[in-house]
Amino acid sequence: MQLAMIGLGRMGGNMTERLMRGGHTVVAYDRDPATVQKYQQMGATAAADLAQVVGKLQTPRIIWIMVPAGKPVDDTIDALRPQLSPGDILIDGGNSMYKDSRARAERLAAEKINFIDAGTSGGVWGLENGYCLMVGGDTQAVKHCEPIFLTLAPKDGYLHVGPPGAGHYVKMVHNGIEYGLLQAYAEGYEVLAASKKYPDLDLRAIAELWQHGSVVRSWLNELAVAAFARDPRLEKLTGYVADSGEGRWTVAEAIEEDVPAPVITLSLIMRLRSRQPDTFSGKVIAALRNEFGGHAVKGQ
Repeated sequence: MQLAMIGLGRMGGNMTERLMRGGHTVVAYDRDPATVQKYQQMGATAAADLAQVVGKLQTPRIIWIMVPAGKPVDDTIDALRPQLSPGDILIDGGNSMYKDSRARAERLAAEKINFIDAGTSGGVWGLENGYCLMVGGDTQAVKHCEPIFLTLAPKDGYLHVGPPGAGHYVKMVHNGIEYGLLQAYAEGYEVLAASKKYPDLDLRAIAELWQHGSVVRSWLNELAVAAFARDPRLEKLTGYVADSGEGRWTVAEAIEEDVPAPVITLSLIMRLRSRQPDTFSGKVIAALRNEFGGHAVKGQ
């Protein structure tokens, strides 16, 4: 099939390459001309701007958007809309808020333009291993794009989960679960690393051990093996942990639906804590413990 890919970053670029390997024709656009040229040399059709993206596609056009969530998605859609025709299909494969995706689908439906939200998981490994795709949208539009999804996904790695917004809703919860899993691994390995009873524990060897028959074996733990192999005590890293929004949205959705989600909530809070080398609240607690109990405090 023919489609366009807007945004050729770590995900969009690899997806473009995987699609071309699968026999699809891709019109490639990125704000960085050098990046566009890279994929043109691989066989993509280069577009210098969004007008060229639309102009180089046959109708009904399929345009996959891989730009950061929020305003960049809206700006891209607004720039494309005047040039699109009824029956064209826009796919947002980024980590957009599902409520935004529903609203975008409603606005575009008024112009008979289809909107599909494709929650995409797989990271930088997706090029070789495939991407898990959680797809929301009109059944007919999704069916039309299915050859694309089947190429990007590994076997059984694509599912049409519901109407517009459902794909990003499922991906949001997926990422909330990821927060909790990452936090559990992080805490466990920190206990091992901090042990004074057994100070010489080999974290890489233990992580590798757990990949064989253990109930905590997983792809995330496999990645821990690789990380510890490169840096046994992660001394080259700082503990700053960013978040792209999905954890916050999952916690907010849990509250909205009256669902207790303590693990995901606390894992989000720990990400916020990671950005503070020292906290005023910690100082207050230390000061109060010193005041009421004479507990020792540490100075700067």
